[in-house]
Amino acid sequence: MVTPSHLEELIAALRCLPGVGPKSAQRMAYHLLQRDRAGALRLAQSLEAAASNIRHCSKCNNFSELEVCALCASAKRDAELLCVVEMPADLLMMEQTQCYRGQYFVLMGRLSPLDGIGAKELHFDRLLKRVQERPHEGKLAEVILATNFTVEGDATAHYLATLLQSQGIKVSRIARGLPVGGELEQVDSGTLAQAVLERREVMV
Repeated sequence: MVTPSHLEELIAALRCLPGVGPKSAQRMAYHLLQRDRAGALRLAQSLEAAASNIRHCSKCNNFSELEVCALCASAKRDAELLCVVEMPADLLMMEQTQCYRGQYFVLMGRLSPLDGIGAKELHFDRLLKRVQERPHEGKLAEVILATNFTVEGDATAHYLATLLQSQGIKVSRIARGLPVGGELEQVDSGTLAQAVLERREVMV
């Protein structure tokens, strides 16, 4: 029996999702086609719209439909503080703590040489440019490094601390109120809030 080419293409496309292997992709494809064709069409339309309209905010690098996202455009944010996180999910967790009112920069990853992810892939140059070019926002008092407490997250924080301190910028790292090896998006907001409040300056 020859599998229809469109079905093969769907299964292959679903495998681009993290953690989805051949069998899982096959089950998803069969479910969408057999049980939820309306959902499949809605998913296809949403993916197309998102891929066409969502870009990176020119200031914080987070996902946005606008050139500058709502958080960066808000006059209520403290322009003297800049928090660097790995992923958009980490930014959302920081916001849930309601203890931080500064601005953000989202790396969209972390240093991982084994995976071929270096400073160039994470666009550290954009972060440096953000820090240096602030004529209308006032002086930047502190950059808070809120990368995860993993080997890669620590390496990323150390690299950034060295880079930013060479520019004469005060750099702090959120305190280890978080479990070692933990991911920000999996931590409760109270623990994360305590880690932010107990941050300390990074000494390289």
